[in-house]
Amino acid sequence: MQTTEINGFLIDEFNQHKLEEGKKQGTCPLCSSDRKPKNTKAKCASYDWERGLGTCHNCNTSFQLHTYQRKGASEKVYVRPVGPPSDTEYPEFLNDKVIEWFKTRGIGTQTLTDLQVGEGPEWMPQTGKTENVIKFNYFMGDQLINIKYRDGRKNFKLYKGAEKVFYNINSIVGYEYCIITEGEMDVLALHEAGIPNVVSVPNGATLNSNNLDYLDNCIDYFEDKEKVILAVDSDEAGQALQSELVRRLGAEVCYLASFDDCKDANEYLQKYGKEKLQERITSARPVPLENVTTFKDIEDEVTDFVRNGFKRGFQVGLSNFDEIFSTYTGQFITVTGIPSSGKSDFVDQMVVGYNRNYGWKTAFASPENAPTYLHAHKLMRKTWQGMPSSKDIHTDKWNQIADHINDNYFFIDMERYTLESVLRKGAELVKRKGIKCLVIDPFNKVRDVDCKTEDVNRYTMEYLTKIEVFAKKFDVLVFVVAHPTKMYKDKDGKMEEPTMYNIKGGGEWYDASYHGILVHRDYEAKTVKAKVLKVKFQNLGENGAESHFKWEPKSGCFIPHEPIAINNEAMPWE
Repeated sequence: MQTTEINGFLIDEFNQHKLEEGKKQGTCPLCSSDRKPKNTKAKCASYDWERGLGTCHNCNTSFQLHTYQRKGASEKVYVRPVGPPSDTEYPEFLNDKVIEWFKTRGIGTQTLTDLQVGEGPEWMPQTGKTENVIKFNYFMGDQLINIKYRDGRKNFKLYKGAEKVFYNINSIVGYEYCIITEGEMDVLALHEAGIPNVVSVPNGATLNSNNLDYLDNCIDYFEDKEKVILAVDSDEAGQALQSELVRRLGAEVCYLASFDDCKDANEYLQKYGKEKLQERITSARPVPLENVTTFKDIEDEVTDFVRNGFKRGFQVGLSNFDEIFSTYTGQFITVTGIPSSGKSDFVDQMVVGYNRNYGWKTAFASPENAPTYLHAHKLMRKTWQGMPSSKDIHTDKWNQIADHINDNYFFIDMERYTLESVLRKGAELVKRKGIKCLVIDPFNKVRDVDCKTEDVNRYTMEYLTKIEVFAKKFDVLVFVVAHPTKMYKDKDGKMEEPTMYNIKGGGEWYDASYHGILVHRDYEAKTVKAKVLKVKFQNLGENGAESHFKWEPKSGCFIPHEPIAINNEAMPWE
């Protein structure tokens, strides 16, 4: 029997209620045991397993339903911290000095009690000694999942090996909307202002805020929300976090709160008080309308462009290739080449490079890369930068890289691939795993059955338009590997180098693609070249430029290589 948890209560502890998946009525695990004998078996609670919610009509308590293998949860085994005794009283557990410090930040004792803020000794790596610290306890149901420690010097750490989840996640259960902040103090500030349904990310924000593993672990808590108010810091890192949350949760449900001249909610509380802080939240504006842009929406980008010009494109980390090509996200790249030229392998090299440089995660819809374990092995070799052997299995390095591959690369496996189904799965992976790259390899094996036109050119344009819409909507970089049509040999018997016009659909590929790359293998020289067939913007690359590589068999990596110049001029005696 599957073990299921309701606010920390195991269903098998209440097996007499015969709770099953689907919409069911049952007794409440919190209040039924305390009711009068004749009512202990009354079915006072509704359990909606599809939405992940439970509601008791007697005690008016809402429950988040989740299993130990929650939707979106990692398969990793986490450490559970040991919390304070269950009879611990708050805030009496805190000393007067700590309570007084919170008061200077606008936080009263009732808020500390409600959110079970603790205190105690803890070794802090930043100072190298045991400090008296504040403990922000992360609960999910009645289970203590993690602890954030903060000392007097504003040093932080999370409980080692514990699962990353949102702080105060229980508070948003049963609400149609919630607020996401960037720190525990902001949660306390909003709670103090009478807004209880607020959570915080566990580890602040960075400029590369695309790795939101805590969102992966808690995604089911947000699926019923009609509105999510993002109340993050106003600095650059906070805005990067905001953009990623909008991308993952969907612009249609996200609203943006601002704190004017203050950095965050807690600073605003101290400066303007509870009522004004409430107004900041209630006046949160929706994410700008889709398909409608005003100057105010893009004024920051315009200002940045005036000051700094074009932004630098993202690079894969191959020195000679980076000199001739870079890209932005929200675009798609067409990669072509004759069979066995190394197209798929070079795309793998690119996404591994983007992952190494920027932490981007990738999903593959690659029917021709089956079986999947061989494709995973290729990515492992490139990440390992070598060929792992049997003696490496389950070593520290093996486990580290295996975990990395598991967390950063996802393989879409379908009996029948269609573009609609792949893009739908890609959207789900954006939301649940935060992917930034999607690989379709090859396009002719990922057919769009909904596109019924017999016109090849029209079909191709509709196909590529759908990819472009997906890339823009989710700010994802899409790779489309496309085989050319029948090729011919030149007068020397060598296969001609294809262009984008050699792909079925002709000029539509060149017109629609943001970028085009040719991968071509020279079997005599045992080299591979990557040639830029098209770049959308001149600042991102050089049309017609090429770079050359040696392919390293053990790692499967492409190593930059300068080709030997051959002088074809006739010698005097010839």
